[in-house]
Amino acid sequence: MNIKSIITAVLALLASTACSGGAKNQTVSNSGTDSVMTKGKALVVFFSHAGDNYSVGNIEVGNTKIVADYITEVTGAEQFEIVTHKYDGMAYNPLIELAKKEAKNGELPEYEGDIDLAGYDVVFIGGPVWWGTYPQVMFTFFKKHANDLKGKTVIPFTTHEGSGLASCVEDVKEAFPDANVTKGFSIYGHEVRTNKAKVEKWLQGLGY
Repeated sequence: MNIKSIITAVLALLASTACSGGAKNQTVSNSGTDSVMTKGKALVVFFSHAGDNYSVGNIEVGNTKIVADYITEVTGAEQFEIVTHKYDGMAYNPLIELAKKEAKNGELPEYEGDIDLAGYDVVFIGGPVWWGTYPQVMFTFFKKHANDLKGKTVIPFTTHEGSGLASCVEDVKEAFPDANVTKGFSIYGHEVRTNKAKVEKWLQGLGY
């Protein structure tokens, strides 16, 4: 084989290797995108309490709202915030006494606006833990939408100062028996501003 033939063969081999390498990288990229896309359209439904909070003091943005924003940033999920002004301006101790009374009596406070859940495949549901479960205003939402999450993936999460998930996952399962309710996620309220990585790690475990 002469020099010209050797050079031609080497160039052909290099071209073949470069092409196969590029195809491999493209496949990996598409696979990562598909794993998120197959989850479908996502929504974060949450209640978050600003103002006087245990451990973090008087805050302008509630702990759960911060986690909801992290979820949206990572997953692209839309948001529906359950808003009531019933607790506005309340100091922490009167607030927890009112929350205790509401839970004991099974009260269902009203909230502002509403949302059609039909277009969503994945619904994150989050809130603080008040007396062992979500605030009662969230149960108002659950009752209104009891038949709207059939066959959908529902992912509970909580912010807390020692209660973890409490009974929130069980209560979501009871509220939406026909939904696919996953294992929940909890994070300390005083962590949310400094430990975004914990939320990101959880979402990575879900495939995002």
